[in-house]
Amino acid sequence: MRHRIAPALLVLGPLLAVAAPPPNPTSLDAGAAARFAALALKCLHQEYPNHLSHTLGSDADARPPRELTPAFYGCYDWHSAVHGHWLLVRLLRLFPGAPFASQARAAVSRSLTVPNISAEVAYLRGEGRASFERPYGLAWLLQLAAELRGWDDPDAQRWSAALQPLESQAAARLKTWLPKLHYPIRIGEHDQTAFSFGLVWDWAGVAGDDEMRALLRRAAQRFYLRDRNCPLAYEPSGEDFLSPCLAEADFMRRALGARAFAHWLSGFLARLPAGAVAAGRAPWLSPAVVTDRADPKLAHLDGLNLSRAWMLAGIAHGLPPHDPRIAALLAAAAAHADAALPAVTGEHYEGGHWLGTFAVYMSSAADLRR
Repeated sequence: MRHRIAPALLVLGPLLAVAAPPPNPTSLDAGAAARFAALALKCLHQEYPNHLSHTLGSDADARPPRELTPAFYGCYDWHSAVHGHWLLVRLLRLFPGAPFASQARAAVSRSLTVPNISAEVAYLRGEGRASFERPYGLAWLLQLAAELRGWDDPDAQRWSAALQPLESQAAARLKTWLPKLHYPIRIGEHDQTAFSFGLVWDWAGVAGDDEMRALLRRAAQRFYLRDRNCPLAYEPSGEDFLSPCLAEADFMRRALGARAFAHWLSGFLARLPAGAVAAGRAPWLSPAVVTDRADPKLAHLDGLNLSRAWMLAGIAHGLPPHDPRIAALLAAAAAHADAALPAVTGEHYEGGHWLGTFAVYMSSAADLRR
């Protein structure tokens, strides 16, 4: 079943430009939620295949994933396991009575226990792991923590309490790293700073961590504030799942007020069209073409289309309500969502172990709820 684009996004006339805030790029219904939950439930405790980011210090370090990181060992790699848990928690909040809810609660309960998280903290503190899953995996860990913090549910409160030592460790590592980071990381994969900064910013708002927000504001000023004419035409690279240009703009709409962001965006994405987008005209930014979804790197481009969709909507959300660029942003968001969502099927594990998270993040407008 194809996911339906919210009808408001198909009206490419003047009314779209004055929406405040812009509508979500898609609507997440119960059927879609069940399909995405099934993707996470399939892989959450599936140990193999497994891609370890693991430095061996001795023979004693050659252990299976379930022993190294007993909470987050499934879904092919650590960060995908983390955000697979986020996916289930997010869907449980939105669809508490869904048929998948009891299985999802059991799966999260199996992972987020005090012993498991204690072992995760010990692993993170191990020799040679100063850069483990930094920033992407740590940012998703904080996003999971934020989802739990924001949910008034007995299970969620128990899971949140169990997760807290790892949450604190992740935040502390990022706080130590940020002042030492002299240059931003502008690639389209995991190490990119802008996307992770956005996730961490949202966590800091929920957690009330003013220190983290201050560090991120300073990072925004020294890394991005003077950027101009981002070469969006050079994107995507062949294995991107994040847009360097759009992710930066999506972070800056958090760090700047609406007027300041609108001014900054004029210099950063100078070719962004203004005014109503003519009905039937191709969007100013076309979705990426995916040629082989069985190839784990080429399948990244489905993720790029999903992340572009939510970033475009986020950029529109950050502008003043009458900004004439909103129409073009939302039209492009709709085109990317329409191209990507039908591909989130789980047919190939290469994409099935992680694309459901991106689909839920986009479809539920997770970045706009706070």
